[in-house]
Amino acid sequence: MNAAPADQIRLLDVQALDVRLSQLAHKRASLPEHAEIETLNADLTQLRDLLVAAQTEESDTAREQTKAEQDVDQVRQRAARDQKRLDSGAVTSPKDLENLQSEIASLARRQGALEDVVLEIMERRESAQARAAELTGQVAAVEAKTVDATARRDAATEGLDAEIATATKEREVVAGSIPADLLKLYEKLRTQQGGVGAARLYQRRCEGCRLELNITEINEVKAAKPDEVVRCENCRRILVRTPESGL
Repeated sequence: MNAAPADQIRLLDVQALDVRLSQLAHKRASLPEHAEIETLNADLTQLRDLLVAAQTEESDTAREQTKAEQDVDQVRQRAARDQKRLDSGAVTSPKDLENLQSEIASLARRQGALEDVVLEIMERRESAQARAAELTGQVAAVEAKTVDATARRDAATEGLDAEIATATKEREVVAGSIPADLLKLYEKLRTQQGGVGAARLYQRRCEGCRLELNITEINEVKAAKPDEVVRCENCRRILVRTPESGL
């Protein structure tokens, strides 16, 4: 393949822009905010799950407390009715009086036991409420950190996107001035060779594979016409000759 020396030189400009674009893309994908946001989102998910569990426990204990208080109230009302019958003097039979007094005593014990249950439930409910309040604060704090990290990521991304757009436009202009067959070969080699399809020959060294050409290879390059597209024998990239090639 043949191409004007100036076109081959411009190929180095395209290569430099491709390297720059690759670096910018890597920098964009590797912003520290990405990992920070990922960690914060994981923490947020865990905290929200814990908050839901605490709120569920608080709701459950609230219903449990209501039921227990209703049980206490029922026993209290029944004891009050029995006490009223006892105080009224309507019950005169000694056996009935004994049974009534026994029931009142039993209800008192039952009421005491149920009130202890209510207290235990109230303690669990207060603990769940405190836990929910604490987790609510933690969720809010992590959400604020996430918003801040997202804003920083978006600002950094916006700046990098602007650089990428500028470099892309410049590449389009430079690539548009290079013969299609030469550019096609470059693109093919760039895909095969890890993003580098053309390299400068500098002081008899290929800047693509960083290997110095031997005397036979140097003589072959010297013998090549200026418009001949030369390839590195080691890495097979397009080897661009410049005044600094050392030929």
